[in-house]
Amino acid sequence: MLSHKLNSGINGEAIIPGDKSISHRSVIIPSISNGICEVDNILKSDDVMHTINAFISMGIKIEEYKKKIIIHGKGLHGLKKPLTEIYLGNSGTSARLLIGLLASQNFKSILTGDESLSSRPMQRISEPLMQMGGKIKTTNNSLPIYIDGNELNSSDINIDIPSAQIKSGLLLAALKTKGITKIIENNITRDHTEIMLEAFNANIKSRKDDKIKIITIEGNKEMTSKNIDVPSDLSSSSFFIVAALINKNSKLDLKNININPTRNGILLALKKMGARINLYNERYKNNEVICDIEVLSSELNGCELDSEMAKLMIDEYPILSVAACFANSPSIFRGLNELRVKESDRLNLIYLNLQKCGVKCKIDGDDLFIYPEINYKIQDQIIKTDFDHRIAMAFTIMASKIGSLKISESECINTSFPTFINEFKKTGGIIS
Repeated sequence: MLSHKLNSGINGEAIIPGDKSISHRSVIIPSISNGICEVDNILKSDDVMHTINAFISMGIKIEEYKKKIIIHGKGLHGLKKPLTEIYLGNSGTSARLLIGLLASQNFKSILTGDESLSSRPMQRISEPLMQMGGKIKTTNNSLPIYIDGNELNSSDINIDIPSAQIKSGLLLAALKTKGITKIIENNITRDHTEIMLEAFNANIKSRKDDKIKIITIEGNKEMTSKNIDVPSDLSSSSFFIVAALINKNSKLDLKNININPTRNGILLALKKMGARINLYNERYKNNEVICDIEVLSSELNGCELDSEMAKLMIDEYPILSVAACFANSPSIFRGLNELRVKESDRLNLIYLNLQKCGVKCKIDGDDLFIYPEINYKIQDQIIKTDFDHRIAMAFTIMASKIGSLKISESECINTSFPTFINEFKKTGGIIS
């Protein structure tokens, strides 16, 4: 895919698909609840389809009706042993959440993925599950993973890694575990799982104590399905927000965007940089905070973000780095170690590709330094993505300012935003 420089700004309204994190949970939680759930605005990306197919393989009836999917839940004890291994493609969310859920079932299962997913660390979820009595065998701490489902023991578990996926996997395991499981989260992470479990009448409670969150869940309580309207994804919105900010004569509108305070770091960071972003019509949908967003072309300032900010927006650093290239002063983003274990080594890819684009930058430990001194003579570079959707989209936006770039393996965008190219073209982007 080639992305070219814009002749004019980003304008109009971009239709942003459903939130990816919530979409995964909108399949998993209704499948193990009692009753029928209608899910509207679910993200129909490759990653979410792998989650849907996983539950179909375990005996859950999931059908499509008009623009909704209908899930016929079978309760906590309704899943059946899949006839074959469960293939999850490139979806780390699917893998880590399902490892937790399957550890407490009464059957064996095998999880596999593509080359990228099979290189990602899974001991971070398998080890606390084994602390609960789970029988899990990884392949060099990665996929394929062999799970011998059994009755787990309620436990007190400390989570030091800032990961909503680990927390969610443990919560799903605790749902079918007798007694009370306590999860101590030492870094606040996105809380979509807790919100949805509470809405579905799980026996879950949480409280915050400074930077620590303590979650207790009493297992073996059946849940009741409710219909879900998935809000639009802030992470996907961020590419269009930055495109509008850095391109002159832009005025962009985004509707129904999820601004959950555990993941709104990209908005906080961009506003710190002087971005003209207006949030309005704030409201609640399925206990999630949503709003509409107006974005105007802006003169951005560089900024320094500490490692605490990384916990609120780790997925958005590729596109934030693009924004920093067009600020009027340098930026420093600290504590980006988690970027090294995403779909790719994102920290290294950001650095390598910014250099290809003529941007002066450096990595020092886990900190990224960006100096907005661009050599605009560098064009027609091939952007290395390692099949990482966020790298591909971020450098598509980069090209809207500096000129033609070839985005390798651009089909990876389908893992999270299948309509990205069409929406970008609709608002003024030029892609061939």
